[in-house]
Amino acid sequence: MVLGMFCLAAVVPNAADSGMDSKIDAVFSQFRSDREPGMAVLVVKDGKKVFERGYGVRGIRTREKIDARTNFRLASVSKQFTAMAVMLLVHEKKLAFSDTLTDIFPGFPEYGKQITIRQMLTHTSGLLAYEDLMAKQYPGIPDEQIPQIHDAGVLDLLKQEKTTKFVPGTAWDYSNSGYCLLAMVVEKRSGKSFGQFLQERIFVPLKMDHTLAYEKGKNEVSNRAYGNTKSDAGWKETDQSSTSATLGDGGIYTSLEDMAKWDEALRNHTLLSEKEMEVALTPVTVNGKPTVEPNGKPVSYGFGWFLDSYKGHEHMWHYGETMGFRTTIQRFPKDGLTVVVLANRVDLVPAEYALRVADLYLK
Repeated sequence: MVLGMFCLAAVVPNAADSGMDSKIDAVFSQFRSDREPGMAVLVVKDGKKVFERGYGVRGIRTREKIDARTNFRLASVSKQFTAMAVMLLVHEKKLAFSDTLTDIFPGFPEYGKQITIRQMLTHTSGLLAYEDLMAKQYPGIPDEQIPQIHDAGVLDLLKQEKTTKFVPGTAWDYSNSGYCLLAMVVEKRSGKSFGQFLQERIFVPLKMDHTLAYEKGKNEVSNRAYGNTKSDAGWKETDQSSTSATLGDGGIYTSLEDMAKWDEALRNHTLLSEKEMEVALTPVTVNGKPTVEPNGKPVSYGFGWFLDSYKGHEHMWHYGETMGFRTTIQRFPKDGLTVVVLANRVDLVPAEYALRVADLYLK
């Protein structure tokens, strides 16, 4: 057995698949290690797990190997779960996409009257970045000395503001603030904590038994991967930052095993009907035109998903970047293909590797 590499016994390739298995493994071979952080890789084709493997270790102190049950912080890949939580409340008629921030939070400043749930889901709200507001609040102070902010703290910060980056609905700008506020919206309209709602309405029904919204002191992450950064002196554990405690924009931990269950639920429309999911998978427009990033680059986004075409194939995907972690999910629905890469190191772009795997299947 190769050190640092784990392949779940249930994923046994037949003779016809062994060549593909070797090709996928070759994409990640450089990350085999019994002492360095690495990644977990999942490939699902036509509803079946065809590749599920870990490379490297989940903790540089313990050197425990990464496997299919290792739980990584998803970072922004969490946003699709936040969007699903919001959509479940809309399904129950406890919320409407047209509801505004002041409808939900009557004490929110006047500018909240223009910001809708839909705009926060699609990054067209214009909300100021809470990360920038924190930088102004703690000028020149090292991140490790800044108290961790939570979703409720983001709401409080934005209540102190009087304006937005642009008139809501007139431009596109990726917003972690919006998804933190969506977590608070879920709490307000459901009467439950965001983490509890996720557990009861998404994770438990889908049997995602080891997935959770991590809250220090309230729950624990089993089989936890710890984030790392490489320097000239070697690897250093860099697992948490001042913004690592928010949940709506990036606080979910999960594993390959549970991501396979999530992918199955999306494929089979387990939580919401295909018709109800259409709105989440329809690219937002601004004034009837496709959206662009602030730098002018075209961007296509629905509710918690980037949506575009990859080499002529329908493509829905997301990435995650946070202290110590890099993650991605790449789905090609019409091709029956999903690739997930979860890494506890920051010296790589998981999407690049995931797409190299996708290229092996897409014709």
